Formats: sequence, C-alpha cells, structure tokens
Amino acid sequence: MVEVRFLGVGEPRPKRVIRVPLGLVSYLQATPLMLILGAFLLLPILMIGTVSFWDYDFAQMYPDFVTFNYTETLGSWVTWKIYFNTLKFAFIVWAITLFVGFWVAYFLAFHVRTSAMQSVLFLVCTVPFLTSNIIRMISWIPVLGRNGLINTALVNAGIVPQPIEWLLYSDFAVVLAMVHLYTLFMVTPIFNTMMRIDRSLLEAARDAGASGWQILTNVIIPLSKPGMAIGTIFVVTLVMADFSTVQVMSGGQSASVALMMKNQMSLLQYPAAAANAVVLLALVLLMVAAILRVVDIRKEL
Repeated sequence: MVEVRFLGVGEPRPKRVIRVPLGLVSYLQATPLMLILGAFLLLPILMIGTVSFWDYDFAQMYPDFVTFNYTETLGSWVTWKIYFNTLKFAFIVWAITLFVGFWVAYFLAFHVRTSAMQSVLFLVCTVPFLTSNIIRMISWIPVLGRNGLINTALVNAGIVPQPIEWLLYSDFAVVLAMVHLYTLFMVTPIFNTMMRIDRSLLEAARDAGASGWQILTNVIIPLSKPGMAIGTIFVVTLVMADFSTVQVMSGGQSASVALMMKNQMSLLQYPAAAANAVVLLALVLLMVAAILRVVDIRKEL
C-alpha cells in the first residue's frame, strides 16, 4: 500500500491520509501514456480498419460491411507483384544498409580512440539529415542523369561509348536513394550497441589467442545483434512505407504498396487504400515479430 498525504495550509502534520494500492499507482502513472497512444495510435488504426470494409464510388464513401476491398487487393496478380516489388526493395536496402552500417559503426566504436572524435565523426554522418528527403533525392538527378556527372565522366574517359540509361529512373536509383536516406538508421543502434560491449571481453579474447577475425565473429557480432535487430526494424518499416522515393527516383516506372495507396487516395478510393494499409501493417508486424523471435532487443531498451 502507498500512503498519499494531503497537508493543510500551514499545518506541519498531515490532515488526512489516503491509502492507495501499489498496483493502482502503477496504472495511474501509465495512464497519460496510455491515453496518448490510444488517441494517436490505436484509434487511427481502428478507424483505418473500419473504413477498409466500407463501400465507395467515384464521389464518396458509404458506411457498410463489404469484403471486396480485400478480395480485390489479395486476388489481383498486379497487387501481388507490387507487394513483391516492395519486399524486394526492403530486402536489398536492408542488406546494403546492414553491411555499410555495421562497418561504419565498427570503425567509430573500435578504431576511433577518443570519444570527442567519435562524436565529431558521428555528427558528420548526420549532416545529410539537415536537409529534407526530397532535396536529397533530387540531388542525385544531376549525378545519375543521362548528362550527369557519372555519365559525363565515363563517356569522356572512353569507358562507355554512350551514357548509361539505367543509372536514373530505375530500380537501381530507387535502391541507391533509399540507402542514402536510411543508412544512419542502421548505424545509430549498432554503434550504440557496440559502445556497450565490455572492452575487457576483447582483451580476454586476445589473451586467449583469438585472431581479429575470431574476435569479430565470436564476440562483436553476437553482442551487436540487438542493435542490428533494431536497425533492421527501422529500415524495413521505413522502406515499406516510402512512396516518394519510389515515385521520384523511378520516374514512375516502378511501384510500391505505399505508392499504390497514395494513388488510390488521390482517386478518392479511401476504402481500397485502407484495405491495403491493413494488409501492409499486418505484413510489417509479422516481419517485426519474426525479428523479435530471433533477437532479444530488450537488452537495448
């Protein structure tokens, strides 16, 4: 039990005492967060799920309970192809960001000696975030375009006879832009995990005769798995929900689930977009649940 004391004005002794169960105090402390999550997370999801069963035409929506929004979504090979394309982007971007992010974090954590230099180099990694995503995407166009820096250099050097077409407005450009946008989301949790690794473990491994590769594979990588899992969740969820990068960098030649939902909403097909949102949310939650089954990220929380 917890005693709650109310003091009268100018009285040194408590005027009255209210005994509150300890469990109730915990619920009272969690109530503000529960209200915020309920209002801004749970309620919108419930509204999206409700709208996904509504009927609609070219002008408005009609409250109803129909399932053809889901049958059209799951019964079309075009939709399945778009989902597969989205998963392809997520897997490729995840693999590249994991590789790049791990080695960047490894360099910052184990090869930069002073904490001041670590902070400076980490801030350098965050410089691109001082501009918006759209500006960072547009900045690739003069680099990858037909008359861009790369094609001009390759043609002038005689490496290729004519400009390479697939550098821009292709899946390659989409993946490159996403890697540029989301690598830091992989670097940060991995770097945070590596900084928590006890350096005495590395010294003990060296004293036991372990090589640098053995220390990396048997000590650093296993202890960095929680950070990799958190970075994976960040990157995968961001890629699955990204539509602007796909639209801009592919030049309209590629598609993703988020871009499909954006187009449906522009055509006032809100129930169909809501059905796709529910399916996409379920898919992302399944992927996150699979990650949590493999790696215990509670060590990082």
